[in-house]
Amino acid sequence: QVPLVESGGGLVQSGGSLRLSCVASRFSLKDYAVGWFRQGPGKEREGISCISRATSSTHYTDAVKGRFTISRDKLKNTVYLSMNSLKPGDTALYYCAAAGECSSDDFGDPFLYDFWGQGTQVTVSS
Repeated sequence: QVPLVESGGGLVQSGGSLRLSCVASRFSLKDYAVGWFRQGPGKEREGISCISRATSSTHYTDAVKGRFTISRDKLKNTVYLSMNSLKPGDTALYYCAAAGECSSDDFGDPFLYDFWGQGTQVTVSS
């Protein structure tokens, strides 16, 4: 059983919006920091955001800052990534991952994370 399951991806026009969800099946996400990564065609996996465990502080890579928002709903055991003003360059397979904690210095390091989902595809057409 996959520990994390992402959903909410799809095909959207440039300038559109999507909200991705990340749900844990075997543990409580409130006990973890949760990050979002993406891997576009021919590109390496890129860490784009994280919400910390202790304070729910949020961190973003420059490419998505101001357009994407990460949040958590503890009652639903879900972490969301709201994506606005989408661009064709945002086209990628998006993954969520869980870690003990994250910070502005390390949230993009995939080795920080212990559990991963299988990803949800986001395609932005021009």
